[in-house]
Amino acid sequence: MLCGMPRYRFIVAYDGTDFFGWQKQNRPDSESLRTAQEELEHALIEILHEPIRLVGASRTDSGVHARGQVAACTAEMEIDPESLLLAVNSALPKDLQVRSVEIVDASFHPINDCTSKGYRYTLAHGCRDPRRSPLFDRHFVAFTAYELNVELMQRAAEMFEGKHDFAGFTKLNHGRESTVRRVDDCSVHAISDSRIAIDVSGQGFLWNMVRIIAGTLLEVGRGKISPEEIPAIIASGDRAKAGKTLPPEGLCLEWVSFENHSPNKLAISK
Repeated sequence: MLCGMPRYRFIVAYDGTDFFGWQKQNRPDSESLRTAQEELEHALIEILHEPIRLVGASRTDSGVHARGQVAACTAEMEIDPESLLLAVNSALPKDLQVRSVEIVDASFHPINDCTSKGYRYTLAHGCRDPRRSPLFDRHFVAFTAYELNVELMQRAAEMFEGKHDFAGFTKLNHGRESTVRRVDDCSVHAISDSRIAIDVSGQGFLWNMVRIIAGTLLEVGRGKISPEEIPAIIASGDRAKAGKTLPPEGLCLEWVSFENHSPNKLAISK
């Protein structure tokens, strides 16, 4: 039992197809956009009968999914975590789910305490053959007509690892003071004959950064960029030299890691 008001930590999963991202967007002159944060806040307010303000570890863009988003809030009422998990899920829409609840130290902050995050971009390739195009999982897998060379993509992926200025791998109006980021791991592997997974982890990412890395690796896979060109493309800071921003449906926030906590590698059924 903690003294004072309890602070709840949630692991949250959602199908991002019909969400305008995680973060609540205030639009005073028009109808608010549907976001995962706002839906979860509303459910918690309904259960706890008090104002709630959630903080999430990662802003995910419109259409991007999450298996292991982490959010936290402080409340006046203390409820057994398992009871709160059952109650909040009963109040949530079908495309949003709380995977776990725990009471944590009052100082816990999902953004400030985050040490790393892991994203996966899933891509179907060779889709000139329509039978290789995503169908039942089309909201979770992006696709390209090109046949991609996974070995070349993996060689290029390793070039992204380390601390670099990723100014060329974000939107021009990104709004960040610094574009220097640390990539701990970047890897590419085949998950079937026609599916590729691009896994990227690091302390934090710029707006669209993972989707642009994936788009650049796609160009490597089709032979338009060589792996050896990647360091120069990063160093240039020139957005035009990197690949396209791939669509959001292929991207999923897989886990968020904290000091003294294991990554939240929770799977959800698709």
